[in-house]
Amino acid sequence: MNRQKVIDMKNIRKVYSNGSIEFEALKGIDLSVEEGEFVAIIGSSGSGKSTLMNIIGCLDILTEGEYYLKGKSINNYTEKELAILRNKNIGFIFQKFNLLPKLNAYENVELPLLYQGMKKKERHQRVTKALEQVGLGDRMDHKPSEMSGGQQQRVAIARSLVCDPALILADEPTGNLDSVSTDEIMTILIDLNKQGATFVLITHDNEIAARANRTVRIKDGKIINQKQAKEGY
Repeated sequence: MNRQKVIDMKNIRKVYSNGSIEFEALKGIDLSVEEGEFVAIIGSSGSGKSTLMNIIGCLDILTEGEYYLKGKSINNYTEKELAILRNKNIGFIFQKFNLLPKLNAYENVELPLLYQGMKKKERHQRVTKALEQVGLGDRMDHKPSEMSGGQQQRVAIARSLVCDPALILADEPTGNLDSVSTDEIMTILIDLNKQGATFVLITHDNEIAARANRTVRIKDGKIINQKQAKEGY
């Protein structure tokens, strides 16, 4: 079965300048991710993985190269166009959850749909479904302070799902969790992937990366190897 490429990056370079000093964070990255894949990008601190994540997530712009998201070149998008693209096409899961403390689980998950101007009935259907998918159908009215770290991260996962994005980008999603919650969160992500969600996970943890379908190892701004982590994928 031929699957479409969600991400297609060619010769991506990112150079940061501070006066006369330049630092090349990415040095010619080629990366493709197809629909339905679960890819882990792994590297130590300073490897370039966070820079790559920011470019994949349209949070930063590249210096050179070509980036196609769902077949469209986004090299010349304005900041406003990138913001719209992110909201509709990319779901984010962060290490620190990034939930608004004064809002309950339902309201936190609903936020991206409010930005889209979606009608209340469809918002309700989507938010309810997303929270049920992560096992929090009975905790919709709970605020972050009333939930464990694992439950807060499940709210964040539901929020990443609610717009039905082409890609979910997870940045160290288990970094603030204990081993039991880490296993629960990874199980949820893997189950969602089996249902068709496309994931790119950023991590420094070899054990977490090994649970993805493919691992991409980055060092000093370059991809040094890629491998399939599961037979028969």
